[in-house]
Amino acid sequence: MERLCDEVIQLVLNEISNPTSFSLVSKRFYEFTQDPYVRASYFLARYGRIQALYWALGRGKLMNERVINVMLSSGAHLSRYLAQSAIHHYFRTQVPFIKTPWVRTIPLPVFTHFMTVAARMYGDIPVGKGDDDGSLFAALLKQSRFPTESRSGKWEALKEVLEKYKFIPFCHKDPMMAQFPLVLAIEPRLLPYARANGFTMDRKYRNFVFRKMFEKSAVASEGRVEDIVRNVRELSRLDPDMFLSRTVAAEICMEAKTNEPAYMALKRLDKEGVLKFELRTVVEDLTKLFVNTRSISASTTTTVLRELHGDFPSQDRTVRLVLLLTVFINEPLPVAPTQSTLNVYTTKCKEVIESLGLNPVTRQDIFDVLVNKFVPDRFGGVLEFARVALNISRKDIMTLVQDVALACLEIGCKGKMVKRLVEAYEYLHDVIAAHVLRKHRLSLEDLPSSEDEKACRHFGAVLCRNFSIARLPGDPAEAAANIGELADALNGAPPEVPTEGEENSDSDDDEETIGAAPDEDGEDLGHIGQDTLTTMIRKDEMAPTRRRRFYEMYTSFHDSVGKLPYPADYIQVGRWVRQHYGCRSAPTAVFMLHAVLNENTSVMQPYVYTEPLDAPNRVPITLKHFRMLARLGRMPNVVLWDDVESGAEFYFSEEDYLSPEELTGAVPTTKRLRNHKYKVKTECLVRAEASLEPTIAPPIAVPPVEPSSSKPRATRKRPLRSTAMKKSYAIPDSDDEAIAVDGKVDEIAKKRRIEENIQRWIKHLTLLLKEEQKKYNEKKKRELAAAEPGTKVRVPKSDFLKSLSSRLPQLRKAAIQKRQALYGADVPDEDYSEGEEDEYQYRATRAKRRRIDAPERE
Repeated sequence: MERLCDEVIQLVLNEISNPTSFSLVSKRFYEFTQDPYVRASYFLARYGRIQALYWALGRGKLMNERVINVMLSSGAHLSRYLAQSAIHHYFRTQVPFIKTPWVRTIPLPVFTHFMTVAARMYGDIPVGKGDDDGSLFAALLKQSRFPTESRSGKWEALKEVLEKYKFIPFCHKDPMMAQFPLVLAIEPRLLPYARANGFTMDRKYRNFVFRKMFEKSAVASEGRVEDIVRNVRELSRLDPDMFLSRTVAAEICMEAKTNEPAYMALKRLDKEGVLKFELRTVVEDLTKLFVNTRSISASTTTTVLRELHGDFPSQDRTVRLVLLLTVFINEPLPVAPTQSTLNVYTTKCKEVIESLGLNPVTRQDIFDVLVNKFVPDRFGGVLEFARVALNISRKDIMTLVQDVALACLEIGCKGKMVKRLVEAYEYLHDVIAAHVLRKHRLSLEDLPSSEDEKACRHFGAVLCRNFSIARLPGDPAEAAANIGELADALNGAPPEVPTEGEENSDSDDDEETIGAAPDEDGEDLGHIGQDTLTTMIRKDEMAPTRRRRFYEMYTSFHDSVGKLPYPADYIQVGRWVRQHYGCRSAPTAVFMLHAVLNENTSVMQPYVYTEPLDAPNRVPITLKHFRMLARLGRMPNVVLWDDVESGAEFYFSEEDYLSPEELTGAVPTTKRLRNHKYKVKTECLVRAEASLEPTIAPPIAVPPVEPSSSKPRATRKRPLRSTAMKKSYAIPDSDDEAIAVDGKVDEIAKKRRIEENIQRWIKHLTLLLKEEQKKYNEKKKRELAAAEPGTKVRVPKSDFLKSLSSRLPQLRKAAIQKRQALYGADVPDEDYSEGEEDEYQYRATRAKRRRIDAPERE
């Protein structure tokens, strides 16, 4: 270090936050840090010319007259506002945003020199309370919603403070640092003078600034539209990076009825070509958002969307659907409609549709409306309108109802609609069951190859999707969002194949926002959301003032509930299928498989304790579920593991508990079969795979019981192991003892059956684990062979393999605990496998080997 030149030492010094210890390293470093030019260069290089004096005044021991002079001559910015704040703080006047000693650490002669330099630059400096330059701009912000002539801060005074007295916020702790862009939003003509003082407008402030420009005025004034247009033009002219984004434009459109001056100014800017986009496209994209959000049912949304459609009509199919939804959702329909009330409802809908210019209404429009997630469940009015307006026959109505019912199966939250349709049209019961078995049965061959990780990650089953969470990129979109594709699928038309440029174009879009649209120069024009301008301004004001642009927007319940992609009162389709067809039916088995693949098992198998957890009320789980999850590499839901651990009956697939006729739909599921309660036999049933798995005998032998007519034995019986320590209240040499033994046999049979189930699950899951581990080892070998020699290759395990590896030891431990609870703590461990290949045992973790050095020989 002693050999380094002064320039290098200066660079090292500039990177140290507290250079005191560095100056005490050696005599040379101490003398080097005493140089006023070194100290001035330290503050300028570390904090910049705007904040250099603020941080230097806080290090009083390093400051002297020469350091102040060198800093000012080297470009450090000294504004009258900084001098006023320093004088207030030094003489014990409160400065709200300064909580440290700051200038009070400076000796009085040095501070006197600082005040002399400031007075020589700016003359008489007002130091009274509320007379500083920052208070002038703070008062202007408080009156931002007032008309221009009613504000206390006049243009001439503001210009003088910036141009003559070099005003600029001097540190990031000053609230004015975050609020100063709002001053430029109120008076954009101040931007050139602020730039001359060193202020740079961050692009992150762009929406923040333009929102305040279009904010609703507290007092109505005739020149409000002119003021907004003038300010937008001036700011866009002075700074090319400051332009009105699509985000703010959509927020203004959401206030088309409540903030008319802002909306009129926006339309005027669009006509004059000031905007970098067409306002028509913004309105169209904004309207499309409401097809998938709950806010479509709000009356305020209906008023705004109809106003926007009147100014910017569109022929887009989704826009047309949204406007039709506003008609059928918001028109009141009686709870118990009669023919007269239906006629009134139909007449009102026809009048509104005609006023919006949506005629003629087609069958496809009616279908799109009925399959939407937010249309009311009372569909009688919509069907009556279709019958009257479209003049279709009863047979066509029945066909339409059938198409709607089948389409609603793929929309998870439409269970209430399907329920009402089946109650009104009983023939749909068999139609839905046959459709599910014909179109939605899945096998292992229907899944993508496990080698194609991207396809497995993006694969999603059609039924039982989890609509309450945002879908992952690449997942299939909700059926209601793709109405055209759904209708084409029902009509037998092949789906459209996107071109190479269009593929995955909507993968980053969600239900509440539409992606940013770049302009011709590649500029990001902003996303479009459903929030109003006033809501976003309030969120900006709620955020911490000093670091506002670094925080995410604050959201309240009322701001977010309208963006939910499902209705407020809904029934999940999978839950309705389980209740309607029964837990052990073919449609329920298909839905259960889809729910498992979509990681939404709780829909079919409730995890909360709101329903009885006995076997007849649980949908059977099968080994097929685990094999299909293994193919996709997905983690099994915790509900599946809990069912296995609790002794759920083992099945290879749904074919084990359903007949071939039920799986093919040849035998319809009647109401009698749906309500049939299944009894679990207590004796050990002979299974088809009994030859493959040996029967496990209990560790105790129950003596045979003779008929009650025979004379009971006089000798005393040896007590059973599990009941040796228990009292028996049976009367000796009576029939009560035989009955008690019969009950014991029955109880042991039940316990043994549960024990066998978990053992069979463990056995087959162990084999599945070996298969997956073998595939992983082969994949790892291929990766290592393809990599360059000496390269460390990490091959991650699939989520399924991780979950199965961690859960199997827990299941084995649970099986041992069950055996000990049934037959006593000293029950011997038995081998339940066929041979050495599938043998499994629960072993404790082996301790790590430690190296012990041998003692030295003398």
